[in-house]
Amino acid sequence: MYEYTPPAAGPPARPREQGVRILVTGCAGFIGYHVCERLLADDQDVVGLDNLSTGQPGNAHDLSGQARFTFLQHDIVQPLPAVGRVDRVYNLACPASPVDFGPRRLDILAVCSLGVWNLLDFCREQGARLLHASTSEVYGDPQEHPQRESYWGHVNPIGPRACYDEGKRFAEALITHYARQHGVAARIARVFNTYGPRMRADDGRALPNFISQALHGQPITVHGDGSQTRSFCYVSDLVDGLIRMCESDVAEPVNLGNPEEVSILEVAQEVRRLTDSRSPIVHLAPLPDDPHVRRPDITRARQRLGWEPKVPRAEGLRQTVDWFRSTLTP
Repeated sequence: MYEYTPPAAGPPARPREQGVRILVTGCAGFIGYHVCERLLADDQDVVGLDNLSTGQPGNAHDLSGQARFTFLQHDIVQPLPAVGRVDRVYNLACPASPVDFGPRRLDILAVCSLGVWNLLDFCREQGARLLHASTSEVYGDPQEHPQRESYWGHVNPIGPRACYDEGKRFAEALITHYARQHGVAARIARVFNTYGPRMRADDGRALPNFISQALHGQPITVHGDGSQTRSFCYVSDLVDGLIRMCESDVAEPVNLGNPEEVSILEVAQEVRRLTDSRSPIVHLAPLPDDPHVRRPDITRARQRLGWEPKVPRAEGLRQTVDWFRSTLTP
């Protein structure tokens, strides 16, 4: 039986106020699960919402076994149900995997517009603070490198990824203007590539694909020549940054990610070594509108939040591979 032990990541952030009640949307997703787990470990009361369209029922089940957690199956595109007093809202509700950009394109646009609007109305009524998980995809295929928060991005508004890229960009605009007009306290975190235990095996993104393929002895598939880069942040580091962001007075967007840049081909090779796999690495056609580079400038996070990632990629990958191996069907 696999027992998950997060790597040491320095002193964790904690909510400034004890006894706050927190709503987490997308609680059964990869990042949403880990946010709930951390908040519960910090002795907070957590209400989790998820429509389970891409969230994993097992995550909701595991969280529901904790006394201070309440789960409700709900789609935030619909007005929120009565959940009692809430002081903080962490919005992690949105399909985020490339495999979802086709079949769920309209769902993604709806949750980034109607869903976010519903959460803003809810926060206004409750006097709650909103932490919204945006994405590095708002920068598109960037012409600035590394990417600072002041960069406006380079996005194809009608391409195959537009539902997610432009949906998240609209959500940022909606949150910003709603907050200005109605005085809602809102925080926007631009999340870069994140990995760790409980990622979906069918996620469609590079790391879970590579790990699943290597463990099953299948060819490890790299789109293009593999020279495209990403910056992978371990999930415990990201969660610490999200909590710091939510409890901060920083109203402008903040990049949360690991500035250590690595090529996709290098990551495929690292996974093959870690899994002791003999799987060949094969190259497929490049994905349309796939970003060529990705690396966050985290100066603002360092200066304003006192945050930077601590977990080395080798350790984070080992934990992730161990978790995937533990879930394989004998």
